This record gives sequence, C-alpha cells and structure tokens, in this order.
Amino acid sequence: MMLKKNYIIWMAFFCFMFLGQPEVLWAGKLNHIKKFIGKKDAILVTDSRGNVLLSKNADNDLIPASTLKIFTSLAGLHYLGQDFRFVTEFYMDNDSNLKIKGYGDPLLISEILAELSETLGGKIQQFNDLVLDNSYFDPIIIPGVTTTLNPYDSPNGALCVNFNTVYAKQKNGGYVSAEPQTPLLPFALKKIKKYGLKKERVVFSQEQDEITLYAGHLFQYFLKKQGIKSEGKIRLGRIDKQNDTLIFKYTSRFSMEDVIKKLLEYSNNFIANQVFVTMGAKVYGPPGTLAKGVHAASAYAKNILKTENIRITEGSGISRKNKISAKDLYKFLETFEPYHTLMRHEGNEYYKTGSLSRVKTRAGYIEDKNGELYRFVLMLNTPRKSTHGIMSKLQKALP
Repeated sequence: MMLKKNYIIWMAFFCFMFLGQPEVLWAGKLNHIKKFIGKKDAILVTDSRGNVLLSKNADNDLIPASTLKIFTSLAGLHYLGQDFRFVTEFYMDNDSNLKIKGYGDPLLISEILAELSETLGGKIQQFNDLVLDNSYFDPIIIPGVTTTLNPYDSPNGALCVNFNTVYAKQKNGGYVSAEPQTPLLPFALKKIKKYGLKKERVVFSQEQDEITLYAGHLFQYFLKKQGIKSEGKIRLGRIDKQNDTLIFKYTSRFSMEDVIKKLLEYSNNFIANQVFVTMGAKVYGPPGTLAKGVHAASAYAKNILKTENIRITEGSGISRKNKISAKDLYKFLETFEPYHTLMRHEGNEYYKTGSLSRVKTRAGYIEDKNGELYRFVLMLNTPRKSTHGIMSKLQKALP
C-alpha cells in the first residue's frame, strides 16, 4: 500500500514538473539526431521561448558559408536602417560632360537604366564625354572570390550594373543577348568571343576598370535610345561638387528590406558585399573598403549582439576564413526573427542555406501549427555530408 502511495505521489510530481514543459519531452525525441553530428559539425535547436531542445558542439567555431548572410542582413539593417535606399547622382560639368557618381547600388539593372535615361531625356539633349565616378568605393578584393566567369565571383564596386554580368547565347553562327531587356554591346561581345562561350552568364572584372566601363557603355546605350546625343568618350573621372551641376539624383525604388529579401532569396554574394562595404562607409566615412565593413560588422557583433568569438573577413560567406559557432549564429536568428519572412520559405520552414566545398550549413525557423517559431542552426564541416537527411529527421521529431 505504501509502495502504491509513493508511486502515485511520484507520478503527480512528474506531471507537475514536466506536463507544462513540453520542450523537455520533445528534447528527448530529438536526442537521436546527435549521432549524425560529427566532431566538425554542430547543431542547436530551441523552441520559441529559447529553451534548448537539442545541442551538440554549439560552442565550436565552424565555417558558416552563406548562412553568414543572415548576419550581414542584420548589420545592414542596424547601420543603414530598413528604409535606407541607395542613390546614384548625375551631374553636368562646365564642358558639357555628363557625370555619373555611384554609391554602391547593387540593383542597378537594365530596366532601371532605361527609366533613368527616360528621366534624363527630359533634362538634357546632348553631352560630350560620359564620365564615371566610382570613387565612393576603393578597389575591393573579397577573400574567397576568384577570377572565374561564375556569377558568384562577381566583383564589387561603387558603380555597377546588372551584377557585373552579361548573359549571351549563340544563334545563327553569332551571339545574341539571352535577356531581352539587355542589349549585347560590343564591349561585352569582345569578352564573350574571347572565351568562346556557347551560352553563359559571364562576369566582368575589376581589371582595367572593366566593371565601371561596362556600366558606362550600358548607360550610353539607353541614353542614346532616348535620343540624347553624345560623340565623346566614356571614361573615368571625379565629380567636382563646387563646379559641377547636379541635374538628377536617383533614389532606388528598393528599400533595405527589399535588398535583403533579394540577397537572401538568391543568396547573392555581390549584393551581400555591396551592403557590407556600404555600411562600412556609413560608419567610418568614404571611401568604402572591405576593412571598414569588417570593423563595423565586428563591432556590431561584439557590442550589440554580444557574440563571443566570431571572425568575419567579408559579408557573403564565400570566404573559408569566416568562423562562427552555432551558438553565435543562433543569436543572429533571435535578432532576425522579426524579419524572418524575408528568408526563403518552403512548407513550414524559413531558412538560409550555405554551401562551400566540404561545407554545408542551414539556419532558420520552423513554424508549428500555432504559429510559434522553433529556431535551428545546423553546421556540417565534415566532407560529403548533407543537411537534408538531418533536417528531415528534425522536422519529423518536432510537433
């Protein structure tokens, strides 16, 4: 009888302690996932209140790959503001040269250039030289970026168009643009023929100011299409604000939130580092440099987010020198939660993936049927591992 009474008391105590704490029960269901996490991997999962459901190697510093873009997005929002908009300025000098000064806008695409040219068509009828001012950024070399023709290796600069890329294809023995909104200019065709590509998006480089000059050639095309005459050169130069006349200031139609949504949706390295360098210029003054971006980002991580050992070398995650723990990446998720709908969305998951050679990562939120968000960080630095199997097990184990 005494044994039965003790059993009832113990069961009542158990229910009192744990029935209102479902996270304890779910944590037990998740423990089997730990065996898939190796020495070079990490996982951290919490419920919406921050209760840890699953954790292994969460303090280890690992390569985040593109999940670092969550942090870059946060830093951009912090320093620039969610309503920040990039600008591009147009001047006329005393010699009737049209000058364009860039400030790092990552979304100057052909459709925008066409609209800008239409606006300028109502202000000028002709000009001599087209002068390009890219001095707001110093020349930038991103660690991890190589000189390939791949779009993820696109260089950064203050005055860039179409992500410094052009998309062409072969047709009837020649080349044509693969995008109707963008002409295939002789400036670009020369590069395409050099590599003999059949159909490819090729990247312009910083060598000989190629990215800035391509921007100039594309601007000139759309300006001429509006009937604006020019017989002069396309060249680099500087704005002289004391003597040049500002004729138009373009403020981007895209807010910082819009930029971040595109950054995360397409995992665009170019956009990430344009934001990264711009916030450095905002904090420490122009010209924008990678070092200023690193200093601003590191200060934000340490002083605002209270991270411990994060090491940042650039903003996209392409560098293997970036190092962060799952615990610190989780802190980013806590702060980013009000903006989680800017991330990729699939089923009940909002997420950001990362992929480098021998590195696979994934971080984000899993929404339950009540709208509560579970947060997760999965970092695999073990070669030939995939996040898909582990995420499938995690999804099945959560309520």
